[in-house]
Amino acid sequence: MKRKLFEILDDNLIVQIIGDKNVVINELHLDSRKVSNNDVYFAIKGFASDGHDYIESAIAKGAKVVFCENTDFEFTPGVTVVHVNDTRDAMAAAASHYYDSPSEDVKMIGITGTNGKTTVATLLWQLFSKLGFKVGLISTVENKIGNEIIPSTHTTPDVINLNKLIAQMRSAGCEYVFMEVSSHAVDQKRIVGIEYIGGVFTNMSHDHLDYHKTFKEYIWAKKKFFDSLPSDSFALVNEDDKRGEVMLQNTSAKKLTYALRNGASYKARILSNGVDGLQLKIDGHEAHFRLVGEFNAYNLLAVYGTAIELGFESSEVLLHLSSITGAEGRFESIKVEGVGTIGIVDYAHTPDALDNVLKTIAKVKSSDSKIITVVGCGGDRDATKRPKMALIAAQKSDQCIITSDNPRTENPEAILDDMEAGLDSEMKTNMLRISDRAEAIQKAVMMAGENDVILIAGKGHEKYQDINGVKTPFDDKQVLRVAMLGRS
Repeated sequence: MKRKLFEILDDNLIVQIIGDKNVVINELHLDSRKVSNNDVYFAIKGFASDGHDYIESAIAKGAKVVFCENTDFEFTPGVTVVHVNDTRDAMAAAASHYYDSPSEDVKMIGITGTNGKTTVATLLWQLFSKLGFKVGLISTVENKIGNEIIPSTHTTPDVINLNKLIAQMRSAGCEYVFMEVSSHAVDQKRIVGIEYIGGVFTNMSHDHLDYHKTFKEYIWAKKKFFDSLPSDSFALVNEDDKRGEVMLQNTSAKKLTYALRNGASYKARILSNGVDGLQLKIDGHEAHFRLVGEFNAYNLLAVYGTAIELGFESSEVLLHLSSITGAEGRFESIKVEGVGTIGIVDYAHTPDALDNVLKTIAKVKSSDSKIITVVGCGGDRDATKRPKMALIAAQKSDQCIITSDNPRTENPEAILDDMEAGLDSEMKTNMLRISDRAEAIQKAVMMAGENDVILIAGKGHEKYQDINGVKTPFDDKQVLRVAMLGRS
């Protein structure tokens, strides 16, 4: 798609233009390695590197236009330089203009919070597909345009690829788009210029402090999303989470709440919670759902409230919701014929999420069943949660195995040292330390009895393990299933 440069500019964001603003451009890029002839390059000051260091490389690859915050480089004849105060803001405006403001032509709902984002977004995609709509999904697990799957590399894509993806959804006839909104995306302005008709807040707990540094910064990153919602949209938050009201404080959107315990716009009560699912009473209606656990009661209620706010009838929403399942790798049960042991794979990678999953297992398992937990923590990420994760696993399991998650560039044994530091000598008697994740899963299966429950936590849907910058194939579900088949 070709545009003239002036068509994608926002004059309010420009300090000066050096060169021809009528130049014809092709693609937009923030990665200099992807630039080719007549493309636009945005020099972004990132978390780990500065895109201004790669301006000359982008020009050498054929960039015709460079957006930058400083002009301390040698100008190249024929290359237009757009000097701006904030490259991220300028890039967001340019991406929206380049793709003809795609988010204005679909109904966008953003879901944010520490846990539950993927499940809520996926449930909404499933529900609205059953309601007869072609629907877009932007999530950690995968992006979808109708039933077409597009692999996902980030919870929220960069603003160029996000606008491109929404434009593809618009062209395909999607009427609704349900999207996870991460705190990183808000802070890095990846959603600037995206028009939402609704926002959902799930919950808030310890996560991403390697990036945000303090919990307060993490909270305010989430809150910025709700602060940016327009007056004709709605904000639906979890009233049982003490940060729910914080999200609503400065929003112009219609303020709505959902809860199991407190008074709220949308209220539910758990009638039963077992291995076969949840029986809930929602707004006076009783319904059975195939998802398990109190945390999924909250997820279902968030989905229900969103659907009602979008104009659908309660009975129709509950009918379809009762028949659908959750997202891949979210409390996903693994069973093998001839083996009584139950395996559960879950993405729980925060202390709160792990605590919730183990509490749920304790409530629904047989009284004589043991819980065996395999859990690790990612490298190059928030190290302060490592001892907490191990402590929760040890306290709420009969046996726990600490192991590798995605060690990335860290020594796996050093990560396990951090985890083990959270345990006292008595707890360590019920803990094993096996850094090889496949071996740890196999050991858990060998230890499990006929009615025991094995939880494999931390990676969920992921199909790889990141070790020293190399992503090798690894699927918790597959490794667990193969190990269980060996027992059959």
